[in-house]
Amino acid sequence: MAIGVVFNPRAGRNRKDPGASERMKRALGDHGVVEAPATLEALQKTAESFKRQGIDLLAIAGGDGTNHVTLTHFAEVYGDDALPSVALLRGGTMNTVADSLRLPRGRPEGLLDGLVLKYLARESLPSIEQWTLSVNGKLGFLWGLGVVPQFLREYYDTGSPSPWTAARTLARGIGSTLTRGAMFKRLREGVVCDVLHAEGHWQERRWLAVSAGTIADIGLGFKPYYLAPSSPGAMHLLGIHATPLEFVMELPKVHRAQAMAASRATSAVVERFVVHVPGKSMRYMIDGDVFEHEGSEMLVTMGRKVRIIT
Repeated sequence: MAIGVVFNPRAGRNRKDPGASERMKRALGDHGVVEAPATLEALQKTAESFKRQGIDLLAIAGGDGTNHVTLTHFAEVYGDDALPSVALLRGGTMNTVADSLRLPRGRPEGLLDGLVLKYLARESLPSIEQWTLSVNGKLGFLWGLGVVPQFLREYYDTGSPSPWTAARTLARGIGSTLTRGAMFKRLREGVVCDVLHAEGHWQERRWLAVSAGTIADIGLGFKPYYLAPSSPGAMHLLGIHATPLEFVMELPKVHRAQAMAASRATSAVVERFVVHVPGKSMRYMIDGDVFEHEGSEMLVTMGRKVRIIT
């Protein structure tokens, strides 16, 4: 029984503090192990090692991307066995999942220190059960097509990802929309698709975005999936068919966790859905990471339920 830490040395904050992993090792002492896998193969071996050792608390030091990649590989290794409890120690450029779940803020080693003290004192660790979604074998909390990965491309192309850069990119996108500038022309492409789910069939059309979440937030305080927290075992699916300018006008509602106008968006609470595109591939996002899907059909379902230490 011990704490196992997955430390991503490439995560935003961690990259700026290479000594953090050694401080974590000293904080854990004989009560756990810190691994810093640099490749997916190494992460797979870490998951296998933690399972053999009977790690009962998995602490992840990284941002949203680190969280979803780690959970994906651990789920593959653990199979039908229960996953360890999970502590999200932040450490990434963006920590949207931790923020949405209102988890404690701080540097990874500071959060770990507090966790170790409670663990050694055998104090009860408060937790929540949080569902993930699953697509192409990947587990995450957020998924999206259309303007979602397109916005992230604009964001990452700045070369300096940070919350401040994300806010500036959003402001630049709003300004470009108002002036019909170059960024507006890139973002308005959206995605042509239809969506089939248990609540109905969204006919093929050009959507500004089709996205879903098992948490409310998508970042920067915006909460498009406001129905997710009250819908355990399901995700909030959202299709935005507004023009870019109409969507900008709806942003205050999204920030307040309110429904957009029915003439501009439609939503449903579902356990699974299928997306069809007329082409042979689609670009999609999971938890801030962008991937290319080969094929005209994509199935998104509910994933594993994870016990997260709060």
